[in-house]
Amino acid sequence: MVFLCYPKCTTCQKAKRWLEENHIAFEERHIVEANPTAEELREWVNRSGLPLKRFFNTSGMKYRELALKDKLPAMSDEEQIALLATDGMLVKRPMLISEDKVLVGFKESEWSETLQ
Repeated sequence: MVFLCYPKCTTCQKAKRWLEENHIAFEERHIVEANPTAEELREWVNRSGLPLKRFFNTSGMKYRELALKDKLPAMSDEEQIALLATDGMLVKRPMLISEDKVLVGFKESEWSETLQ
């Protein structure tokens, strides 16, 4: 499993601690230093079954700076994916990706139900 995170993010720290406490093996990937590519994002969105908007870090400064709340509705899915691929700070985190699951954001109950 790949654990996409931003190490300074407290939610990411909580999720990482939860994974370690539950002895779940993962490979950590820094979301800014190794930003997801458009191809990866496209695949993860399809595999997750979640709406594309869930992949945006809507509480992030970058999201607000770019006024994406107003711009996203007018953008195509491809344009949104291309935008996400430009900056890891736009991507919702943490994210946990396995062969058959994609978990976006950390909700302990959801992760527990999915992984145990």
